[in-house]
Amino acid sequence: MIEQLEMGSPKILGFKMTGKLHDEDYRGFVPILEESLAKQGNLSLLAEFADFHGWDLHAAWDDFKLGIEHYSDFERIALVGDTAWERWMTPFCKPFTRATVKYFDRGEGEQARAWLAETAAS
Repeated sequence: MIEQLEMGSPKILGFKMTGKLHDEDYRGFVPILEESLAKQGNLSLLAEFADFHGWDLHAAWDDFKLGIEHYSDFERIALVGDTAWERWMTPFCKPFTRATVKYFDRGEGEQARAWLAETAAS
């Protein structure tokens, strides 16, 4: 499931990912993202993982396409999680975006938000 989080700035989108993601999750998530990009231009993104179990094949393809289509649309991406493979996703994401990507452990959620807010304020 993908749940939108309140971020306090229209230049920052936040989402919490739980369980295993499916195509229908992306059908709800992508229009929100694209509407915000159309209104605001480049954005920063918070991706918070909680009890996350990855993607099914269709959702993995959706995620790959999203990265390619929006390669240059993000300033910063903060990944917040608590497992080694979620940390590993940080360098894996870098070839698919021009954004600066940074990983934060679960207890560093406020630091992640502050880091993203640095670009929203400018």
